[in-house]
Amino acid sequence: MFDKIKNDANTVFAELIETAKLRNGSILVIGCSTSEITGDTIGTHSSMDTAKALYEGFYDMLKDKGIYIAVQCCEHLNRALVIERELADKLNLDVVNAVPQPKAGGSSATIAYSLMDEPVLVEHIRADAGVDIGGTLIGMHLKETAVPLRLNNRYIGKAYVSSARTRAKFIGGMRAVYNEDLM
Repeated sequence: MFDKIKNDANTVFAELIETAKLRNGSILVIGCSTSEITGDTIGTHSSMDTAKALYEGFYDMLKDKGIYIAVQCCEHLNRALVIERELADKLNLDVVNAVPQPKAGGSSATIAYSLMDEPVLVEHIRADAGVDIGGTLIGMHLKETAVPLRLNNRYIGKAYVSSARTRAKFIGGMRAVYNEDLM
């Protein structure tokens, strides 16, 4: 089962990087219910082993491409985000004090915290794209104009995956001409 989770994650995140046109410096918000991945109801069976398998499928790929991740904690930590201190400093974000745990933050956030070089938690971010594994509701952490993505692989384990990218707002009305590279 863990090999399938790792392979599913690798497939989903590789396609997401390409489809969302993520590049060095992009921010990707990740929400994940390990309970949903294993076929249970969100918030009922947090699994560190499942989270480890998930991160084995994508973490190094994103890090090698210079894509920042912002991993959403569960509601017990008010959906705060685990990010690298470097990103918090770069964006001048206020750091909050908590350390995610499997039952207070979630297994995904706990694993992310353990993998990062200098992890911190922040309350808000405006990400360039997002992936929601198991219905964790990440929309509040995306930039304003989110565009749903329809990936070929829509499951990691038994959890449904939805994703989005963001784009620049269209302004100016019917006479405006738009830059195709920003769409």
